Amino acid sequence: MTQSLERLTRRTESMNSIRGIVHTMKTLSVINAAPYDHAARAIEAYHDTVLTGFQAFLHHYPLDARDTPVVRRVLIVFGSDHGLCGNYNEALAAHVAQAVQDWPEGPLTLLCVGAQMEDALTDQGMTPKETLFPPASVDGIGRLSNLLTQRLDDIRHAAHPGDISVSLAYFTRDGGAGQVPDIKSLLPLDSELLRVLSATPWVSRTLPSFTMAAEDMLMALIREHLFASMFRAAAEALVTENAARMSLMQQAEQSIDDRLEGLTGQMRAVRQDDITTELLDVIVGFEALKKGKRRKKTKAD
Repeated sequence: MTQSLERLTRRTESMNSIRGIVHTMKTLSVINAAPYDHAARAIEAYHDTVLTGFQAFLHHYPLDARDTPVVRRVLIVFGSDHGLCGNYNEALAAHVAQAVQDWPEGPLTLLCVGAQMEDALTDQGMTPKETLFPPASVDGIGRLSNLLTQRLDDIRHAAHPGDISVSLAYFTRDGGAGQVPDIKSLLPLDSELLRVLSATPWVSRTLPSFTMAAEDMLMALIREHLFASMFRAAAEALVTENAARMSLMQQAEQSIDDRLEGLTGQMRAVRQDDITTELLDVIVGFEALKKGKRRKKTKAD
């Protein structure tokens, strides 16, 4: 159905307005991701300091991975509540549901970050014990990580005298391929990590000492290890969320550009048809005038 030039003009103006909004959202995604990326890199430096503390501790007290039975497994899933990032939550929830099927049987405590992630997990038949709000700024990452650390302390105390395992599920960057879902195990401590730290020579002549009880020092190091890891996961989740949103906005922008190109072509065709029609009207009118003059001249003769 041929559309009028006026209607095509209105549609083109609307498309241009939508494109401006999409472009703004794409730009905001890039801007918002930058501080979270900086926070992720900053916490990595802090985590290296914590691991250095582990190294010093292990030189005083060699430690193997504990054989304490795990009485409860804890899984923390980092999702998004901001929307416009496609199937971000659904894809991670499906990955978590698939991975949990291969875990040993036993009680599982599921902690969730984001109400939309809670819905996605529920659709997969998994009910979180508690749902926390995702951070709205870089400052919120630290508050969320502290809150999660406190929750883990409460769960660990409730599991006494057994032990707990802790895993994190979140989207992580995958180079130029975008982002991929990942599940990272934090507790029990990785035996390979302990072996490497124990075997690595100390960088100076003097080995650091400490006055705290060995058990208290170990628990403090583990707590900081958990905090840094959860901080890193929360920051990485926010970076990948904005990356997913930016990718969708790029696709939407390209789709709008294709649509605008089509509308522009239609407008040119309609304008050409209007010009052709007007020219034909002029020619027909001119021919009619010529015929009228000829008739008058014939009658006069």
